[in-house]
Amino acid sequence: MSFTTSLSGINAANADLNVTSNNIANASTVGFKTSRAEFADLFSTTSYGLARNAIGSGVKVSNIAQQFAQGNIDPTGRSLDFAIDGEGFFTVVKNGDTLYTRAGNFQPDSSGYVITPDGARLQVYAPNASGGFDVGRTTDLKLATTDSPPRQSSLVELMVTLPGAATEPTVQPFDPSDANSYNAGSGGVTVYDSLGVPHVQASYFVKTANPNEWQVYNYIDGNPVGAPTTLQFDSNGALVSPADGRVAMDPYAPGTGAGTLELSLDISGSTQYGSNFALRSVNQDGVASGKLTEIDVSEDGVVYARYSNGEDVPLGQIVLTNFVNPQGLQAVGNNMWAATYSSGTPRSGTPDSSDFGRIQSGALEASTVDLTEQLVNMITAQRNFQANAQMISTQDQATQTVINIR
Repeated sequence: MSFTTSLSGINAANADLNVTSNNIANASTVGFKTSRAEFADLFSTTSYGLARNAIGSGVKVSNIAQQFAQGNIDPTGRSLDFAIDGEGFFTVVKNGDTLYTRAGNFQPDSSGYVITPDGARLQVYAPNASGGFDVGRTTDLKLATTDSPPRQSSLVELMVTLPGAATEPTVQPFDPSDANSYNAGSGGVTVYDSLGVPHVQASYFVKTANPNEWQVYNYIDGNPVGAPTTLQFDSNGALVSPADGRVAMDPYAPGTGAGTLELSLDISGSTQYGSNFALRSVNQDGVASGKLTEIDVSEDGVVYARYSNGEDVPLGQIVLTNFVNPQGLQAVGNNMWAATYSSGTPRSGTPDSSDFGRIQSGALEASTVDLTEQLVNMITAQRNFQANAQMISTQDQATQTVINIR
């Protein structure tokens, strides 16, 4: 009996060494969670129960418990490296099976899908038409590989301060090529047609003979687009006409094969103050076509494709999944786990909401293995192994002594 008890101790110490060895081997594995060997004592029982003076029958390994503590987040500078700061697991799909991982070292495959090193595809909530995300279903994250399409300009926003002391120009009538025929000009803003071809829109301001009255002339590529529009200011310098601050331009055919360019000028917020002209703000709503420059992820898990034209296109929102009992997850290798009955039903959501952690782009979660602690565990397990082996040797000597009695 005592030999069996000591043998169980040796087996337990060996299991402890195996767990420690596995932890040390994965000290540099991205997203690895350290494990701990847990033991339980053994007693021989009968149908009548356990005697009060019963001696234990040894030890067994009751559980290899994974410790889901937060690992250090190390910056990498790589756009497809993601780290979870807080609770939750990345959700991935491989060969139809849904798996979970804390390792965020993703990469694109030949088709543009974002995958783990062994080919599992990262899951996201897909964008919807309203500008949000369809949280009712998940899909594979696929990177955009085409150019960002151009967006035709439809509005030019111009905010100026016109000189209150201005007088009529000395040269009449207005001629954009003669600076003496107007008081101020916007300098031109680049607008885009439906093909993304740039054009220059310019506005010229001419003081009339009437107090607080101006006329604005609009040109595209040096061509007039409509008759001049009269602007009226009150005695305090605020714009009163047009009431909404909008000036419509005539349709302009760019001659590039693109559609007709129809622009409006918004000068709301413009004033008539002081003695000097000031261009306070200028903006327009069109963009040229753009090349993909980088992939970025916000803290709430939205994956953006950033283009050279300044456009940010959302590709999806990363799905995080959590469990009532993460220790009940089944490790399946390759830094991934599978849900089990003991882990509880998977609960998915978006990063930085409820109890889900934030996403850090350009960083990875390091292994939670503490090498100093593991080396101490190794020494302890080794001593336990030696002590149990010594106990077998002692029991052998005692048995030999009994056999030698005459």
